[in-house]
Amino acid sequence: MTRSISWLRRLGRSERGAAMIEFALTAPLFLLVLMGAFDYCWQMYAQQVLQGAVSKAGRDSTLEAYASNQSALDTIVREQVQQVFAHAEVKFTRKAYDRFDQVGVEERYTDANKNGSYDTGECYDDSNGNGQWDADRGRDGNGGADDVILYSASMTFDRVLPVWRMLGQPQSTTLTSTTVLRNQPFATGSDAPADTCA
Repeated sequence: MTRSISWLRRLGRSERGAAMIEFALTAPLFLLVLMGAFDYCWQMYAQQVLQGAVSKAGRDSTLEAYASNQSALDTIVREQVQQVFAHAEVKFTRKAYDRFDQVGVEERYTDANKNGSYDTGECYDDSNGNGQWDADRGRDGNGGADDVILYSASMTFDRVLPVWRMLGQPQSTTLTSTTVLRNQPFATGSDAPADTCA
């Protein structure tokens, strides 16, 4: 025990010993920052892989040849993502709109009681034809000719570095990529539905 204390005193007095102690104190923080940077860059790379695959699939989905075979495009995106992130879970959604300015916009309604929100019984345009008022007027699916399509893909994957544990975050992360495009005029579009009061 005496030898250990003596060795520690000598270590504390020497420059080499001071450097060892400083390294021991700063190394964990440095490694955490380094792993955090690598983890962040890995997630940015994942976002770029997903965005590239979604952009290409989005462009392809506007063509008439793919209009009726959306699952084939989804499979291509999934395969491209899983070439890099083998165990990623990839999910897709499509919403169709008549115009670009309708993307993410609620269905139009008559605000009979002037409270600024839709209430049951007020008349509304059932733009997506699902029989109820919606805060997003988009129709599920790839739509028809000249429709604007909001195509989204999300990927969930496990982070490879343990920095998530050190920061108290979940191991899996979900990234989303979206593109908005217009279908080609390969057929005649549908008429707008009549107002519904329910």
